[in-house]
Amino acid sequence: MDDDWYLQAGSGARFDWGPTGAERLSSAVACLVVVDVLSFTTSVTVAVESGTRVFPYAWRDASASAFADRMDAQLAVGRRMAGSASPWSLSPAALRDAPFTPRLVLPSPNGSAISAAAGGSVVVAGCLRNATAVGRWLARHDYGTLARPVAVIASGERWPDGSLRPALEDLLGAGAVLAALRKRRGGPLSPEAATAAACFEATPDVAAAVTAGASGQELLSGGFPDDVGIATELDASDVVPVLTNGAFTAAG
Repeated sequence: MDDDWYLQAGSGARFDWGPTGAERLSSAVACLVVVDVLSFTTSVTVAVESGTRVFPYAWRDASASAFADRMDAQLAVGRRMAGSASPWSLSPAALRDAPFTPRLVLPSPNGSAISAAAGGSVVVAGCLRNATAVGRWLARHDYGTLARPVAVIASGERWPDGSLRPALEDLLGAGAVLAALRKRRGGPLSPEAATAAACFEATPDVAAAVTAGASGQELLSGGFPDDVGIATELDASDVVPVLTNGAFTAAG
C-alpha cells in the first residue's frame, strides 16, 4: 500500500490543517498558502500594506527578541503587552495604528511554523481580506495546476494540551482563497479543497459566522473587537504577501 495517500495527488489545489499538514504537503506542491485569519496572516496583510517587511518567527520567547536584533527589526509583542514603548503586536488593529516600521518580526506559533515548514515552496499569506487577490495571483502564475500544485493550509488554533483545534475562521479563509482560484482556473481541486471552497460559498454572512465562532468570541471577550472587524473585511486588500528572503513583502 502506498504511504503517500495524504498528498492529495492528482489535484492542482489541495487543502490541509496546521504545521503538520504543511510539512506533509510541502514536498509535493510548488506553492503553499498560509491562512491564519485571527490573526497572523491578517496582521501580515495590514503590515505589508504599509510597506513593512514582515519576518515570521515561530516562537514567542526570549529568542524572538534576539532574532529581531539580528534582523534589525522591531519585535511585535503579545496583544496585551502593546504600549507606547512597543506599539507593534499580533493585533491587526494595533498594527494599523502603530508608527511605520520598515522591518517587523511577527512571532506566531501557528502561522510562522507553517511558513517554516514550506521547504522550497513559494509561501503566500492569505486571509479573508485578500482572498480574491491571492486566488487571482495564483492563477496568473499558473499555481493550482497539476504541473504547479498549490496547498492551502488552514492554521487552526491550539487546545491547552498543544493539540490542533480546527478553527472556523481559517476554514472559511482557506475556502475563500480556493473558491477564488477555482473561478479563475478549473483546478482540479482535491475533495478536501473543494469542500473547503464549498463551505465558504455556502456561508451567507462570513463576517457574522467568524464573529460568532469560538475564536471570534475569544477575542471579543478579551476586549479586541477591532481585530475581528479587520479580519472580516472580505476582499478589502489587493496585497499578496509573498515570503522572499525570509520576509513577507508585497508581490509585484
